Amino acid sequence: MLDSGQTGVSKPVFPFSAIVGQHEMKLAMILTAVDPKLGGVLVFGDRGTGKSTAVRALAALLPPIEAVAGCPVNSAHIDTVPDWAEIDPAAPLLPRPTPVVDLPLGVTEDRVTGALDIERALTQGEKAFQPGLLAQANRGYLYIDEINLLEDHVVDLLLDVAQSGENVVEREGLSIRHPARFVLVGSGNPEEGDLRPQLLDRFGLSVEVTTPETIDDRIDVIQRRDAFENDPEGFMTRWRRKDAALRDEILAARARLDDVKVRKPVLRDCAALCIALGSDGLRGELTLLKAGRALAAYRGDTSLRRTHLREVAPLALAHRLRRDPLDEAGSLARVQRCLEETFG
Repeated sequence: MLDSGQTGVSKPVFPFSAIVGQHEMKLAMILTAVDPKLGGVLVFGDRGTGKSTAVRALAALLPPIEAVAGCPVNSAHIDTVPDWAEIDPAAPLLPRPTPVVDLPLGVTEDRVTGALDIERALTQGEKAFQPGLLAQANRGYLYIDEINLLEDHVVDLLLDVAQSGENVVEREGLSIRHPARFVLVGSGNPEEGDLRPQLLDRFGLSVEVTTPETIDDRIDVIQRRDAFENDPEGFMTRWRRKDAALRDEILAARARLDDVKVRKPVLRDCAALCIALGSDGLRGELTLLKAGRALAAYRGDTSLRRTHLREVAPLALAHRLRRDPLDEAGSLARVQRCLEETFG
C-alpha cells in the first residue's frame, strides 16, 4: 500500500491489520468505510497511539476510486465535473487512491475552501478558481490533528460544509460551488482543551484511545513498527493477505448494507436508550441506527439486533451526553450503565 498524500510522492503506509490493539478505534474506522454517511470519527487520547496511522492505513486499504482524469474534485462522471474545472469532455475515468487530506492548524480559510488563482489573474488577466483542501478531500478523508485547537472561523466553515456536502465560495467576483463529501476524522488530546459542542455533535462516532498498558502489547508495537521502518516492502507483503481479507469484508458489507432489516422493536430500543441518556435532538438515535446497521452488515447479519446496538452505543453516544457535575463517572461508563438499565 502506498500513500501519495498531497505531494505526489508515494510512500509506504503501515498496514491497517498490523495495528496492535485499539479495537474500538479500528471498528469505528471500519464502520465509516462501510457507511460513509455515518459522519466521521473523533479520536481523543494520548499522543503516539496510532490515530493518524489508522486513518491513512484504512484509506490505503480501500480500493481506488474511479475519477475523471485531471478533475480537482475527484468527480466520478464527466457530467458532474464543475464547469470551472475546464476538463476535456473526452477525459477518461482513471483509478486513484482514496484521498486522505490533512487540514493543518493555522490553515487559512482560502487554503481550505479555495480562492482566486492569483498567478493566473496577474499573468493572464483572468479570474480563475484555485481549489482548496475541501476539493481534494471529496470522496475521501479529511484528517484534522489537534482538532480541539482549530480556529473558530475554520470550525464554522467545516460545520457548514459537513451539513450541506457542498463547498460554496463567493468572493473577489467569484461564485463557485463544488461537492465536498468526505469522512471527517479528527484527533486530539483532551488535556489541551475541549471541542466546541457544535462540532462535537457533527461527528458520528467517537473513540477514546490510550497507550497500551501491557508489556506484551508494547513489545508487539515496537517490533512491528521497527520491522516496518527497516523493511517496509517486506513488512507490507507479510500483512497484505490480512488487509486484502479485510477489504473484501468491507466491500461485502457495503453491498449488504441496504438489505439489513430494521424492525420496530429495535427502533424503540434506540429511542429508549437516547431518552435514558438525555441526549439532545434526534441525531443520537439516527447515528446509533446507522452504526448498528453498518455493524450488522459487516458481521454478515441480515437484520439489526439489540446486540449490535450494545456494541456501537458507546461509539455513537458517549460524546453526545450533557455534562453532569454530580456524576463522577465518565461518559463511557454512563453509556454502559444506561445500556444495562435499559436493555437489562
